[in-house]
Formats: sequence, structure tokens, C-alpha cells
Amino acid sequence: MRFYYVFFASQKQELNWLQIILPLFLSAFICWLLIFVFIKGLFNPVKPLKIAGITLQGIIPARQQDFAVDIGRLVSNEFFSTDMLQEKVTDTKNFAKLKPEIETQIDNFLRTRLKDTFPMLSMLIGDKTINQLKGAFLMEIESLFPIIMNKYIANLSNELDIKKTVQDKISGFSMFAVKEQFYQSFKKPLIRIQLMAALIGFMLGFLHVLLNMQIFS
Repeated sequence: MRFYYVFFASQKQELNWLQIILPLFLSAFICWLLIFVFIKGLFNPVKPLKIAGITLQGIIPARQQDFAVDIGRLVSNEFFSTDMLQEKVTDTKNFAKLKPEIETQIDNFLRTRLKDTFPMLSMLIGDKTINQLKGAFLMEIESLFPIIMNKYIANLSNELDIKKTVQDKISGFSMFAVKEQFYQSFKKPLIRIQLMAALIGFMLGFLHVLLNMQIFS
């Protein structure tokens, strides 16, 4: 306050623009610096660094294992839960998409492979019988489809622990690679945030100068 008092104490004192501009840019620089340090502190230092008995490490590297557990739980519960997978795979629309291929395979079996396996039997089966058999097979497969897929998903969930798989993958990520990718992907947004912080600091400095001019005028 002494700095501003010397300048604003007397109205007769000649105005020194440097003493007005300096606080503005100093305030802008401090706000920019705080955001800059915070952004860099997200990943730096990647490896724990001990200084005077204090361990320093980036926020994200320091919590990599916690992030792995949280994301593994999120993916397991929200994206690949057993109930959700069963609901998706047993949807009748999925069978409708597969039906043309299944029908083609059944038709190929009845017309070609059956002839090779049971030549005598194939001689007794005409197009009408083949179409009837094909329709019966399709109806049976359609009714069995949700039962088979439910059992498949249940067995897959028991064998594949999605939560642990995701957790292990994230825990094994190289933080150096993640850091480079993060700063590369969010380069422009991070620059905008720093510029916004500098602008806010400049406005706060301007407000501070105005208040001091009113106080010491």
C-alpha cells in the first residue's frame, strides 16, 4: 500500500504512467503464472522427486493407481456391465441382422453339404422340403438365440474381469507418453485458459488501481 500511497497521496503530484501500467501487467503475469504452474503440475514431475524431505510429483502420475481403479470401476459398471451386454446381444434386431447369413448357411447345408454327407437322403428332398426345413431351423435358432447369448455373456463375464483388465491397462500406461499426448491434444484449450487467466489478472489489477486512485485522491 505504501507504493500506491506515495503515488496517489497528492493530486498535485505529476502522474507517473509506469506506476499505473506496472501493477496491471504484474497482476496479469501473476494470474497467468499460477495457471501455467498448475497445468505443468498436472504431470510434472512424472517421477517422484524429493527436495528437502518433501516429495514432489505431478497430480496425475501420483494418482495413477487411483485413477486406474476408478476408471476400471466406471467402465465395468457403466459401459460393459453384464446386464447391459445381455440386453444388447439378445436384442431381436441383432438376430435380424444375422438372419440373412444364417439362412444362407442353412440353405448351403441342405442343398450341398447334406448331399455330400447323405446322398440317398438328399435325393428325397426337394425345394419345397428344403424351404420348409430352412424355415423350421430359422424359427428354432431364433428362439434359442437369446438363451445361448445370455449363457455366453455370463461365461464371458466370469472369465473376463473387465474391471481388473482396464485397471491393469491404465496402471501400465507410461505417464511420459500420456503427458505428451495430453499436452499435444489440449494445446490450444490450455493456451486459451492461460490467456483468460492473464486477462482476469489484468482486470483485477485495473480495479485495484482505480480503488487506490479513489482512496488517495
